[in-house]
Amino acid sequence: MKERGSGILLPITALPAQYGIGDLGHAAYAFADFLAGARQRYWQILPLNPVDPAFGSSPYHSTSAFAGNVYLISPDRMVEMGLLTRDDLEPLPAFPRDCVDYPAVITYKNRIFRKAYTRFTPAGNKGYEQFCERHKSWLEVFALFVTLKTHFGGGVWGEWPADLRDRNLSAMQKAAKQFADPIGYETFLQYLFFTQWADLKSYCNQRRISFFGDMPIYVDYDSADVWEFPEMFKLDGAKRPTAVAGVPPDYFSETGQRWGNPLYRWEVLQRNGYEWWMRRMAHNLELFDMVRIDHFRGFVGYWEIPADRKNAIEGAWVEAPAEDFFSVLTARFPGAPIVAEDLGIITSDVKEIMDRFAFPGMKVLLFAFDDEQGQNPYLPHNHVENCVLYTGTHDNNTARGWFANEASPEVKRNFFRYLGREPEADAIHRELIRLAMMSVAKTVIIPMQDVLGLGEEARMNRPSVTDGNWKWRVLPEQLAPRIATALAEMAAVYGRSK
Repeated sequence: MKERGSGILLPITALPAQYGIGDLGHAAYAFADFLAGARQRYWQILPLNPVDPAFGSSPYHSTSAFAGNVYLISPDRMVEMGLLTRDDLEPLPAFPRDCVDYPAVITYKNRIFRKAYTRFTPAGNKGYEQFCERHKSWLEVFALFVTLKTHFGGGVWGEWPADLRDRNLSAMQKAAKQFADPIGYETFLQYLFFTQWADLKSYCNQRRISFFGDMPIYVDYDSADVWEFPEMFKLDGAKRPTAVAGVPPDYFSETGQRWGNPLYRWEVLQRNGYEWWMRRMAHNLELFDMVRIDHFRGFVGYWEIPADRKNAIEGAWVEAPAEDFFSVLTARFPGAPIVAEDLGIITSDVKEIMDRFAFPGMKVLLFAFDDEQGQNPYLPHNHVENCVLYTGTHDNNTARGWFANEASPEVKRNFFRYLGREPEADAIHRELIRLAMMSVAKTVIIPMQDVLGLGEEARMNRPSVTDGNWKWRVLPEQLAPRIATALAEMAAVYGRSK
């Protein structure tokens, strides 16, 4: 973030691929070309980890902090790799163009994945062997975890037979031998994912486009990570969570948000120099050019909710060793391009840690106009260079959706007063983008929905709502040359052109 620049937030799932979900194939490369033509420096995405339909396919709920979401694997690239033929891709279901039908995608892709695996020969494949060796620290456990989870009908690992739940050595060795083929299958899929990702990242980097990734602070209870390292988490003797993560009541929810992730035992992590976290950060810095740490304040103090509570009201703030943790991390990764997601309840101790380590925070324009006195920190004249500025995030309404359905008459008046004019409703997104681009903030990120001026129907996520999220997709015809031209002009005018 040494230079002024701008970029677009568009999850991989939202790309207009023809196989029901955005993937790492031709549509991704076309979008990279779109960004290059629009003179944008950054492509921000959401987490790439596996998703669980039981959690609404949220990228913030995953079975692994390290593995990739195999449903982002491109069938077209598999054809190019010689693992499939065009005929193998048929019959192609009638997928919706504007949203992801996750069950249909999973069914279809599992069929072609199985076919591809029958044609894959791991022996003597140097790329595959190198991949397995390079990712050995997490890959073997993850592949066994997914295999066992399938074997036990999708059951949570804490409910498996005790010898496998507790990772008894002889039981693990027996399972590895018994399920060698399905373990090989899961390893094969991860190989495909990371190979395709590396190719896409290289293509983008050659065009001076940086990937801006997102790393959730927590992992799911039902994950390979918690299964492998139960001592790192607040679990009871039966290895069930005693306390879970979330946030107290706020702008998004009157009852707070109960995420349900198990909380860390920071004292245990501290004893070995936070080694698991260091491996996790190294992994993410290899995947991305910049890393946003979601829910940054949880490293300073986290909201601890008793596991038996149904909502987040009855929780308490608990201190975490932020200064020690980030001292170790920045010594291990000096100059690492880390961005702190500092939205929500941010206290002075969080700000002190961000200042201490010079981590840029986030500003969101949709939060800026509830103050008539000009003191709101999200107003452009209050911005600082060392921040990432958004019109909105994946958790917010779109700009037009916000103006039409959420902004009060008072907020609208403040907005018009700040602009010095009253634009038409269909121009709101353009006004917000221009305000962002002219800010002193070094980095500006615009959600694709706002670039296109879409309404609430294109919202990506509604916090605390379990159904209907993470499905929106852009249509190929929406990525029109005139959109790229307009962005390129704005980037040039405001000194953000790459």
